[in-house]
Amino acid sequence: MRRAAAFVTAFGATRSVYGALRRRAPGDPAQWQRKNYAGRTVDLYAGPAAAVGAALGTVPARTRGAAGLAVVAAGACGAYDDMLGDHRRGFRAHLGALRQGEVTSGAVKLFGIGAAALAAGALLKERPVDKLLAGVVIAGAAHFVNLVDVAPGRAAVAVLGIGSPGLLRRGSAGALAAAPMGAAAAIVTEDLGERTMLGDTGAHALGAALGTAIVAGNGRAGLALHAAALIAAVAYGDEVSRIAGSPM
Repeated sequence: MRRAAAFVTAFGATRSVYGALRRRAPGDPAQWQRKNYAGRTVDLYAGPAAAVGAALGTVPARTRGAAGLAVVAAGACGAYDDMLGDHRRGFRAHLGALRQGEVTSGAVKLFGIGAAALAAGALLKERPVDKLLAGVVIAGAAHFVNLVDVAPGRAAVAVLGIGSPGLLRRGSAGALAAAPMGAAAAIVTEDLGERTMLGDTGAHALGAALGTAIVAGNGRAGLALHAAALIAAVAYGDEVSRIAGSPM
């Protein structure tokens, strides 16, 4: 079954990359460390591991090209923010800086993930309206999972919960849902144990993978409903994170 193959591939790849990074991560070890919400030092190894796992997990799906594009681009934009981000709060702050001629890491994520999501949506759907809705869903899911990632394990558990119904879908949708779930399952224990964190790299990548699964399993009506729900959730979450002072 494609779903089982996607889950196992994503799980195994995530564990392999995570283990390799723990043994010998490239660059300065300090750049891979962050303080979590409780002030504990954790590593960022789960992020790139989950992104690679989710991307490789899409291989068993027929629509792997679109899914791979969305996942890799979202993970890359997230990695840029993890390593070089200024951590301003909320989309409003980043767009305000852009109007002043400053390109922030948040603006790179917003437009980079948006462009990749629209490109993936164009590959997944045939009609222009459906392509646009698909792009909104993929980008919205990527940002939503990132906004949920405010406590240990929350993003990984959210991916597992939201992705579960997708496993019942036939064809590519089921396999695409299994990929981010396999990657999330591979690191959720370490994440909950506050030994590692997904960061923007992993959260955005898993969200984009989840978004492609939603797109593959829905027609126009379903896409419109998911797009509206995600826009509302992301807008609310962004406002809450800005007020609370959580990094975007």
